[in-house]
Amino acid sequence: MKSEETPRWGSALDAVVVYAQGAMCSRRASGSVPPQGRVRVTGLPRSIDPGSLRARVVGDSGVRVTEVRTEVDAEPSGAESSDALREEVERLRDALGAVNGRRDRLLARIKEVEDLRPVPPPRKRDDPHRRTPAEAWLSLADFVDERLTALHGRLAELEAEVRRVEHELDVAADRLARGTTDKPAAHVETTVCAVLTLDGSGEVELELEYGVPGAVWVPAYRLAYRQSADSGSLVLRASVAQRTGEDWTGVRIALATADLRRRTDLPKLRSLRIGRRQPVAAPSGWREPPAGLSDLFTGYDSAGPRPQPRSGAVPGSAGGAPPAVVGSAPVSPPPPAPSYGGAPPRPAEPGGAPAPAALDRSMPAFGAAAPQAPARARTGRAPAAAPAAMPPAPGGPMAPPPPAPVTGPPRPSGDELDYAALHLSGPDEPASRRGRLFPDAPFDPVAAEHRRRAEAVASLPLPGHAVRPRASAGSFDHRYDAVARADIPSDGTWHTVTISEIPVGLRTEYLCVPSVEQRVYGTLVLSNATDQALLAGPVEVTVDDDFLLTAALPTLAPGGVRRMGLGPAEGVQVTRRTHLNESTAGLRNNVTVLDHRVQVDLANRLARPVSVEVREQVPVTSDPDVRIDERAADWTVPDDGAGPDHHAPGTRVWRVELPPGGTAALHGGYEIRIPAAKALVGGNRRS
Repeated sequence: MKSEETPRWGSALDAVVVYAQGAMCSRRASGSVPPQGRVRVTGLPRSIDPGSLRARVVGDSGVRVTEVRTEVDAEPSGAESSDALREEVERLRDALGAVNGRRDRLLARIKEVEDLRPVPPPRKRDDPHRRTPAEAWLSLADFVDERLTALHGRLAELEAEVRRVEHELDVAADRLARGTTDKPAAHVETTVCAVLTLDGSGEVELELEYGVPGAVWVPAYRLAYRQSADSGSLVLRASVAQRTGEDWTGVRIALATADLRRRTDLPKLRSLRIGRRQPVAAPSGWREPPAGLSDLFTGYDSAGPRPQPRSGAVPGSAGGAPPAVVGSAPVSPPPPAPSYGGAPPRPAEPGGAPAPAALDRSMPAFGAAAPQAPARARTGRAPAAAPAAMPPAPGGPMAPPPPAPVTGPPRPSGDELDYAALHLSGPDEPASRRGRLFPDAPFDPVAAEHRRRAEAVASLPLPGHAVRPRASAGSFDHRYDAVARADIPSDGTWHTVTISEIPVGLRTEYLCVPSVEQRVYGTLVLSNATDQALLAGPVEVTVDDDFLLTAALPTLAPGGVRRMGLGPAEGVQVTRRTHLNESTAGLRNNVTVLDHRVQVDLANRLARPVSVEVREQVPVTSDPDVRIDERAADWTVPDDGAGPDHHAPGTRVWRVELPPGGTAALHGGYEIRIPAAKALVGGNRRS
């Protein structure tokens, strides 16, 4: 049936699931099933993955989809679909070419004027010396100077015009590159249609699902809370960029961390056999080529050679050279060896005769070469007699024995058993291919270019503090559904989409490590009580309706607790003082005692109470000759399983509650006892 007779149904994009790279789109189309049961659904993007197309009938109408495939249509784009920005780029390119042409012609004229030189007439041997015409020389110099002055003035104007047009062209080209790719890129618009075969009758609604490359996303957040509250509102947002070739307008957006191109084949465990070798069973789904396949194209060959195109290339030939002709039938070149998995080609017998027919079963399933014609039919001459085997000359090298023929059942690869991906070769293909199924699909350069442009969106620079979802999700996959529909144009730039609002528990704590830096930092301790993970990404923090800063939110698993830094807190001050006393002990003063004393002073200059956590470090050792004794202090050993942080061995923690304007002095210390013959690396007298 012709495509013009097939009803065309329009479709609308309904939902999109954006994966870590790529997206799955869902379209809806409706109509009445025609009598022949075949319809064409339009509106699919050019960058579609044909192997991912799926279709189903929505509802219980009794109609089912029996076949679905993609087809590409080409039609001239109408005047109403012309892109003004693209026309502006073409106009500026023409203008730039014209200006460059005028500049080149002017440069050529300047070169001609610069080459003007006075040439005296030739002097014969007997002629007397002539006087030099100085006035003529000066007149020529004045003429050249005047002309060059005028030409260089015009050249400066043209150079300025070239820079102006180049700037306008760069601006227009940048706008075109950043613009949407939903419009056709040429005067001929190519569209992809889904051809469906339906079984049934009546009004139906169809849902088409297909995959497209060129879509990425990263999470982003906005946190709003009040200092007096113990909970806040975390708005989950996403930065989405797509260049799939179609604008997502009013669609339901969902975000997933999974890999769209993940493997789906199952592993197979083969048996290990010890004993007599057994033949490998033929795979299911394979059968031998039908008998008489080589005679199917006899009438086609007897019709004579096809008329060659003007370029001299023969359709179906790789190099464009016509095949040799014997009589009225074209003779194809010898068949090439198969380029897919399977048994090797059959070895030829001496004299060019074909291999025995008994070896046909060892050939690959779908790409096996047809039995060759006799030598007389291929060359027009009688086959030469096979030369007798001559014994080697005395002392000469022995001829290697001929390789043993490969026998046994065929071993086709998985691609050759994928029936949906096999393509039937036509009569213009080589003799070893025509009439047979091969897994290689015809190359579509336009679709390949669309996919290449779409996949370039994966190299976009990430926003600040952004992390790829696959890097932060770890070994788990998550999905986030947006609460409202969104619009995302196909321009390859980041667009922010609001997904949902997640309640989180939080408390404000201040943290300082005075031995590293005498400065107090504000932190937020976040707890996730929901069953949804929060991936790492940038978060905009708003405190009491005032924007504070943009920080980096760590990955927060369901039920997890993590700490997020807010930067230095100037309202809380810390000072650390240390004192070291070195002495000796023991009966013979054979032990060196290093007595460390630490004092930390805190001061709260804020108008509200604060909770400060001060961290110190006590040395740890694995040397049995070294002993470390802690002084009586009010610090504690942190428990890694109960808090949001992971502490290094030897960490000690003070937790202090400071009222507004309050101060506190913290004391601690430890003694290091080492043998007198040893010393610490870097010296004993250090803090």
